[in-house]
Amino acid sequence: MRRDTIDHEGFERADIKALRETGTPPDMPFRLGKISHVVLKVADLERSVAFYTQVLGMRISDVYPETMMPGRMVFLRYNDDHHGVALVGGATCPASGDELHHFAFEVDSLDALFQAREHLDRHGVELSFEGRRRAGQQVALEFRDPDGHNLEICWGIDLIAPGAAARPPEGWVTAATLEEAMANAPEGQAMTLQDTSLLRTR
Repeated sequence: MRRDTIDHEGFERADIKALRETGTPPDMPFRLGKISHVVLKVADLERSVAFYTQVLGMRISDVYPETMMPGRMVFLRYNDDHHGVALVGGATCPASGDELHHFAFEVDSLDALFQAREHLDRHGVELSFEGRRRAGQQVALEFRDPDGHNLEICWGIDLIAPGAAARPPEGWVTAATLEEAMANAPEGQAMTLQDTSLLRTR
């Protein structure tokens, strides 16, 4: 099934409605703020460290030797947190995607997303998708790391205040390129590119 399909009839199925209506207890004693970090098993630690530092621009915070973590462990940061990604060596096969579908990194501007596309292209990273998906309406680039983990760099995800509802499917606008996403934006998503030289013509 294409990932830009919007199945309005499927939304009416009982199992989908039941999942959507699953509530959060009103007396929760805490509120999660964000995903703190992700730890990945990799086959070649040096190769993966090179990808996450040289291609994605992360910085190394700490490294564990074998005596502290079998396979060794590298902690990488991309903001002020000590680490957002950690890599552990010793994986014996490529990532299958059976447990972890993908994880995404957010950039702070549309220009940064376009610049990321140029940067990934210069490093020979093949995109599996660019444009705008459905729920959340973020504009994104999708690709794989050297071990086959699915990664995303995105901008413009919908914000939902506590107690508010998500944008309905009728308001979703899909796009198959960054340029198409700019030309056909959903309500409330300001698609202003400062550096128009980043636009591609097809």
